[in-house]
Amino acid sequence: MSSAGDAGRVGGDAVTEEPDRPPVLELAGVSKRFGAVQALFEVDLAVRAGEVLALVGDNGAGKSTLIKCIGGIYPIDGGEIRFEGRQVTMTGPKDAAALGIEIVYQDLALADNLDVVQNMFLGRERYRKILGFLPRLDEESMERAAMETLAGLSVTTLRSVRQPVVSLSGGQRQSVAVAKAVMWNSKLVILDEPTAALGVAQTRQVLDLVRRLGEQGLAVILISHNLHDVFEVADSIAVLRLGQLVDRFDASRTNQQEVVESITAGTLRQVPGMQEATS
Repeated sequence: MSSAGDAGRVGGDAVTEEPDRPPVLELAGVSKRFGAVQALFEVDLAVRAGEVLALVGDNGAGKSTLIKCIGGIYPIDGGEIRFEGRQVTMTGPKDAAALGIEIVYQDLALADNLDVVQNMFLGRERYRKILGFLPRLDEESMERAAMETLAGLSVTTLRSVRQPVVSLSGGQRQSVAVAKAVMWNSKLVILDEPTAALGVAQTRQVLDLVRRLGEQGLAVILISHNLHDVFEVADSIAVLRLGQLVDRFDASRTNQQEVVESITAGTLRQVPGMQEATS
């Protein structure tokens, strides 16, 4: 690696950096195994309020497994997850949501037959009580909240919040999915390949949206294979290789070549299969 790149590298253990800014999320020695497969091995990672952290790595590096551990889908086998300074145990996605962790997966999980408001409040609908009647959906309150959230994120491409999602472009769908994630007092938003399969103009909309999330003080983890997109918006870049965190870079002090070298040849603390073979 070049000396400029060495200056840009923060190192695998991000827990101790910037002590004046405590992490929103902190992973310490997180491991996950599926049978004989060691999917994650002693991963240390931290992300702070207002920071956009890009998580990169080749296919099979462990990125999806890591975010599913953070989101409560997979229980961890070792290590600790700390949120706002306290150790937490994730038993399911509801635990993550209660903490303020929202994940926007690549498939977006939007219902095409519902409109924007209905999607943003799906499963969390608001009701109002009318004397002598059963509670009814508070359509006015939900519509107002949806419009305020979209406006706060400077999403201006939607004709109406009552548009059915099936009529939206890919970039507009991403905007709705992100707005849905941030309107529930979120503190950490995780975006899984948000620009995949989008055109140039739609990609620009989504990257601007990611940047605004950080500017509004949210902690953001961005998973992407597109390093051009990563360098557009990320403050720091964490590299996973074969389930291990091999590098962390300050995005402003590194370059794509260095990150690619880390993705393909970053130093592993444990070679997969060696521990089993020697035990």
